[in-house]
Amino acid sequence: MSEHGHNDHQFNIMPTQDHSTELGHVVQFRVYLGVLVWLLFLTFITVAVSRFDFGSFNVVIAMCVASIKAVSVAMVFMHLKFEDKITIGYALFPLVLLAILIGGVFIDNPYRADENGPSVIESYSGGRVDYSKPQAPGEGGGHAAEHH
Repeated sequence: MSEHGHNDHQFNIMPTQDHSTELGHVVQFRVYLGVLVWLLFLTFITVAVSRFDFGSFNVVIAMCVASIKAVSVAMVFMHLKFEDKITIGYALFPLVLLAILIGGVFIDNPYRADENGPSVIESYSGGRVDYSKPQAPGEGGGHAAEHH
C-alpha cells in the first residue's frame, strides 16, 4: 500500500498513447487532386447517362454512381481509408439501417392499387372494395361469413 492508503496496482485495460505531437494522417496534395478528377469524371458519367433512356434503370445507374462518389469522399476526406475496421463498421451501420428502413417502405407495393387495375388484395376479393360505406357482418365475402 502507498502512503495514501490506495493499492499500488494499476489497472490499465487499454494502453494510452500521447497523440499531441502527431499530425494525424497527412495526405499528399496529389491524392486530393486525383479524387477531384475522379469525382468530375463520375459527374460527367452521371450527366451522360441522363441523356439516354434506360427506362427504370436510369435511377439505378444514377444511384450507383452517386454511391461510388460518396464512398470516395468518405474514404479520402473523412480518412476512413486509414481507420480500423470497427470505425468503418460505425460508419456503415447507419447506411445499412437506412437501407432497411427505406426497403420497409416498399414492402407493401404489391398490395397497392394503381391506375391500371386493382391491387393484389382487391383482385382476390373479386373487385374493388368500397371502403367509404360500412359493411354489415357477414358481407364482403370474408371468412366471417363462412363461420356462421
